[in-house]
Amino acid sequence: MSRSKKKADKAREYSFKACSSVRRADGLRMYGMKKYTFRDFVDAVCARYGKRMCYTVYGGEDEVSFSYRYLAFKVHSISQYLLNLGYGKGDRICIYGESSPMWMMFYLGLTEIGCVAVPILPGFSGKEAAVAMSDSGCRAICAQARQFASVADYVKENNLDVFRLEDLFHIPQEVKSTLTAENFLTVPGVDTTHAKFSLKAISSIPLDEDDIASIIYTSGTTGSSKGVVLTHLNILRNADRSSYEYVHVKPGMRVLSLLPISHIYEFTIGQLLSMNCGLEIHFLGKPPAVSVLMPALKKVRPHIIQTVPLLIEKVYKAAVAPVIKGEGKLAKAYANPLTKNLVARLIGNKLKSSFGGKLIFFGIGGSALDREVEDFLYRAHFPYALGYGLTETSPLLAGCGPKHKQHKRTAVGKVHPDVDMILLNKDSEGVGEIAVKGANVTKGYYNNPALNSEAFTEDGYFRTGDLGCIDRKGWLCIKGRCKTMILGPAGENIYPESIESVINNMQYVQESLVVPEGTGLLALIKIDIELMARNLKIDIDQAREEARRYVASLRGEVNKELSAQNRIDSVELQEEDFERTATQKIKRFLYPKKKDSGK
Repeated sequence: MSRSKKKADKAREYSFKACSSVRRADGLRMYGMKKYTFRDFVDAVCARYGKRMCYTVYGGEDEVSFSYRYLAFKVHSISQYLLNLGYGKGDRICIYGESSPMWMMFYLGLTEIGCVAVPILPGFSGKEAAVAMSDSGCRAICAQARQFASVADYVKENNLDVFRLEDLFHIPQEVKSTLTAENFLTVPGVDTTHAKFSLKAISSIPLDEDDIASIIYTSGTTGSSKGVVLTHLNILRNADRSSYEYVHVKPGMRVLSLLPISHIYEFTIGQLLSMNCGLEIHFLGKPPAVSVLMPALKKVRPHIIQTVPLLIEKVYKAAVAPVIKGEGKLAKAYANPLTKNLVARLIGNKLKSSFGGKLIFFGIGGSALDREVEDFLYRAHFPYALGYGLTETSPLLAGCGPKHKQHKRTAVGKVHPDVDMILLNKDSEGVGEIAVKGANVTKGYYNNPALNSEAFTEDGYFRTGDLGCIDRKGWLCIKGRCKTMILGPAGENIYPESIESVINNMQYVQESLVVPEGTGLLALIKIDIELMARNLKIDIDQAREEARRYVASLRGEVNKELSAQNRIDSVELQEEDFERTATQKIKRFLYPKKKDSGK
C-alpha cells in the first residue's frame, strides 16, 4: 500500500464522521477523537490536518512555522526519549516557562506515555514552584532560563532531571553538575526531538481516559495554592464537546495566543480546541506590549483571540470611552437613544479593524467583564464571547457565542451541555452556590483529603465557591465568590463585585476593590494618574495630589448609584498596582479588613 493511500485511510479513520460513530458505555457522544487520551488526540489531529500549519511564532523576519504532522513527529520523539531515560506511567514532570510550541510539544510528549504534567504558571515565584514540585513529587523539570534561575537550588538539592524549554534539550547527568542559572542557555545537551522512535513501543504503554494527565497548582484569589488533579478525559472531553458549540470555525483559520498555556483556560480552549478544529495557532514570541501586539495583529489578522477582561477593558478606556463620553458630535449622538446603537456599531467596526479585521470570536474569560464595557460591545455587535469555569472543571461550565443573539447582558451564558449544575442554599432572590457534576469535573485535589471532603457534596457535586442564579431560560448570572460575599449589619448579602463595577466606570478610575471595614465598606481605588495629568494639564506630582482629592469625592458620586445596603462608608487611594493571579483577577486575600496596629 502506498504512503499516500495509508495517509488517506488514516484521515478517514479520524474524520469527525468516523469519530462521532463511536458508541460509549457512558453515553457521551464523540466529536473529534475516538478515545479521550492525549495519544489518541495527537493521532487524530495529525491524521486529519497533517500538512496544515499548526504553529507559528511571530517574530518579524525570524518567524518559525510547522505543520500538524511535524508536531506529531516531534511529540513521538520526545515520548521515546523519555521512555529511553526510564520514565513511565505516573511519573511527574514539571513544565515551568512561557507559552510556546515547545511547551505544547513537551506536554503532549510526556502525557502520550502516561507521565503526569505539572504545569506551573511562569509568574509563580521560585518558592511557589518548589512547593508544587515537592508536593506532586516531580522527577524532572522542563524550564526556561528565567524560571530555572528561581528554582535552581531546589533542582540541585533534589537531583531533578533538567530539560531546557527553549530548545527541548536534555541536560545529561555529567553536565548537570556544572549547570547554573548563568550558563543554563549555553551548556550542551541532547535534542529530545530527534530521538528515533517506535510507535509500537509508545503504544505499548497502557493509557486510560481516567489516568491523570495534569496536576495544576492554582494561584487563586484566596491565597493557598492547591494541586488540581485532571484526567485525560476531563481535559479532552471539555475541548472536544466545546469545539463547535459556540462558533463554527474552519480548518486554517488563525488564532492569536496571548495567555499562558499553563493556565487551563488557554490550554483547553485556546490550544486543544483549536488543534481539534485544525486551526493555525500564532504566538507573539514576546510579552504582549502594544509595540509588539499591534504589528502582530496587522500581520496575523486573527479570526480568534482568547483573552481576559483586562485587555478589552483597557482598550475601551483608552480608545472608546474618550469618544463616547467626550464633548464631540459622536458623544452627543451616543447619548441620544435614537442614534446610540448606530454610533456603537460605527466605533465597533473600527475596533474590529484594529484587531486585524478578520475577527469572528473574541473570547473573554477568567474573571467578570465590566458591565459598561459589555454594554458597548453588545450595542456594537462586536464578536465577543463569554465563558465561565474553573481549573477544577477543565475549565468550561457555561458560556455564550459571539453572535449578537447569543448574548444576554449581565449573564455569562447558558450552562455547558455536558454539565449538571445545581445551586446550593439559595436565598430569597434565587442566588446560591454553584455546584456541578460532569465528565470535565476533577475528582479532587492531590494529596489533600481534608480539602476534598469540603469541596464535594455528599451526592458528589463539586462546590465551585461561586455564587450565581439561573433564570427560566437557563442563563447563568455570576454574583460573586462565597468567600468575598459580605454579610451586612442587618444580615443582607452584599456582593462587592457589583459595587466595584459602579466605581470602575467613574472617570479616571482604573480599578477598585471593596472590602469590609468594621460594620461598613471600604473602597480601595486605583486612579490613572497619567491620564489625569494629561487631561488637567498638570504634572504627575500635582496629579497625585489631585487624585487623593478626587477619590474622596467619589464616595458621594458612587453612593448615588447604589442601594442603601451597598453604599460605601470610606474610600482610599490605591497607589500601587493590585497584585493579580494569572488570569488577572485581584488577589483579594492580600487586601483584607483594614489592618490593626497601623501595619
